[in-house]
Amino acid sequence: MILAGAVLVGLVLALLAYIFFRDSLSKYDLPEGRRFSPADASAVAASAAAVKALNKRLRDASGPLEKMSWSERIHSMRETMDTFFAGADISSVVTPVDAAGVPGEWVVAPGADSSRRFLYIHGGAFMAGSAKGYRVLTDKLSEITNSAVLAIDYRLMPENKRLDSVTDCRTSYDWMLENGPQGPDSFAPTAVFVGGDSAGGNLTLALLAWIRDTRRAAPNAALALSPVTDARFVSPSIRGNLDSDVILRPLAKRLAWVPGFLVGLAARYMAGHNASDPVVSPLLGDLAGLPPILVLASDCEVLRDDGRRYVNKAVEAGTDASLMLWDNVPHVWPMFYPDLPEAAEALEQVDRFFKRHS
Repeated sequence: MILAGAVLVGLVLALLAYIFFRDSLSKYDLPEGRRFSPADASAVAASAAAVKALNKRLRDASGPLEKMSWSERIHSMRETMDTFFAGADISSVVTPVDAAGVPGEWVVAPGADSSRRFLYIHGGAFMAGSAKGYRVLTDKLSEITNSAVLAIDYRLMPENKRLDSVTDCRTSYDWMLENGPQGPDSFAPTAVFVGGDSAGGNLTLALLAWIRDTRRAAPNAALALSPVTDARFVSPSIRGNLDSDVILRPLAKRLAWVPGFLVGLAARYMAGHNASDPVVSPLLGDLAGLPPILVLASDCEVLRDDGRRYVNKAVEAGTDASLMLWDNVPHVWPMFYPDLPEAAEALEQVDRFFKRHS
């Protein structure tokens, strides 16, 4: 009797999961996006050697994540992300700041125009990452966008709730509109940008929808590097690229054994929030009326199709959105500048994009 009841409950849960978390967005799997590949055989060889060396560094730095407990993984991720670029040379001036209760730092490259502001939201699976750990990237973004970058340390899970990170991004955006590296402003910024990677890309895209819905001053443009756009984790590359994604594979394997129609329920459990809510799954919301958006993704990462689907749906809704794909590079590869040739190529495209929209 008990077994029969358990089976019945399981069937009901499976049916509910199928109804509410099934993949209904396959029509946005095309077009594929603009592709970038090495120009010749020597460039292919140089890229392969650089990626191989980087992958070894990543494995050596993080240890055998797949053999760790969940709490051990989180600790290892945080330590790795905070120290991986320790000692790297940057030219920017870094100034700690309190953005209305959200800790962060201004990163300002030599000669950058502080009236131009860029809110950058780091990645790390909502559980790791820091402004300090991203200085190599934010230093470069300040340089190429000629802006002061506000890099924030939003609240992380599991110590905090998933929506706390959303609140911190909103608070920081409002604060940045009225404050610069020198303090409170008596004038509006001359240009405003927002951007983020992976989990930070998710928070960036969710922030754009909130800015539109609340009729706040919109950014000139936005950047999302390898973003999570669907917290149900049902896009084809989540499973299709599992073996080729060196960085996200240890985390993604946690969901790999779950039947596709149950992944949404698993994601909801992990996040503590409805995975179908556009606040955590920007892809599932209204994508009309957003500022210009550039999405970059690796062709071999598990989040490739999250970015692709978001861009294709946004374009259908009338938003100026573009997807650029690079072959055989790791998740959020621009942060590994200058070690990867493709990182420089990607940042050049980011430079061109922001110049067009400011």
